[in-house]
Amino acid sequence: MKEALAWLEHCKSLSPAIVETCAKVVVSSGPGALIKALSQALPEWKFRHSLSRGGWYRLGGVLDGNGNRISDSLENWAENALNERGGDFGQLTDDFVDKELYATRLMGQTHYLVAAAGEGVADFLQLEIEDLQELRVHRLFANDPGTIEELVDPRGGNDKPVPVGLPFHTFHRIQHIGALLRRMQAQKPEPAPIHRMLADWSKSSASSTSAYSNHWVIATREHLDHYHQPVFRAQPISTQTGDAPEFEAVAGSSGLELSAALSHFDRESGYPMAWYFHMLTSKAVPHWVADCVIEDSMSGYGYLPHGDVEVVRGWLHQPYAV
Repeated sequence: MKEALAWLEHCKSLSPAIVETCAKVVVSSGPGALIKALSQALPEWKFRHSLSRGGWYRLGGVLDGNGNRISDSLENWAENALNERGGDFGQLTDDFVDKELYATRLMGQTHYLVAAAGEGVADFLQLEIEDLQELRVHRLFANDPGTIEELVDPRGGNDKPVPVGLPFHTFHRIQHIGALLRRMQAQKPEPAPIHRMLADWSKSSASSTSAYSNHWVIATREHLDHYHQPVFRAQPISTQTGDAPEFEAVAGSSGLELSAALSHFDRESGYPMAWYFHMLTSKAVPHWVADCVIEDSMSGYGYLPHGDVEVVRGWLHQPYAV
């Protein structure tokens, strides 16, 4: 646990240089420019781009009709205005319905960058940098809202989003994945699915071919429980471009037909046992495959190494999904 906390502090020490780099690199230059700038700011760490995920947004602030900023936080502005009126939403609407106020939204994309930090399967730093574009999205109170949710984030609407300034980078998070997983296990000794996935990777032929962080990143969340203690969640995300390969075997396949389907899936994915790890994390590979693999092994088919067979056998004895 001491090592995990030491990594936590080390990651914090890297943050100022990352924040400064984000401010310098323009979004239009792409992730490659971020990598180059980070290599200059933090030469001891060899970050590389692993994955970009977009299509998400978060609530922004409040602007008046002239584009002047009233608040950086739409939610705080709305909650404070409502509290000032004793929670009377009707009074809030009456006071502002004739004022020209607009909500903004931050449309985002997250860039995942990774850097090796040891020999273990989870020994890598994962850096998350967002590129954001603030947009003016809807006029407040024009939709006759009845709740705070309908006010700040209405569904539908005819307002055309208008950009507010240029896109920009912002530092989101950096963490040592191994240290995070050790903190998770300190909370709850029973291994979580993500722990089991990484253990299976290290025991399978995938580990001798490629690093886990070459093919997966880990989306993490943290919240406080009723006792104000941090609770962590970790979800693996494949870095593979597009959808997973199609699994080309029908239910109940065995022998050469199943072996060919497994090999094709692995070749398309770029590493051995890819079919197994996609079986854990998605519907790309159905669960019947694991049963048939073990049945084939017991019948003398040797298309998988012994270690891989044992990984699949362990999953059948105690299934899990990540």
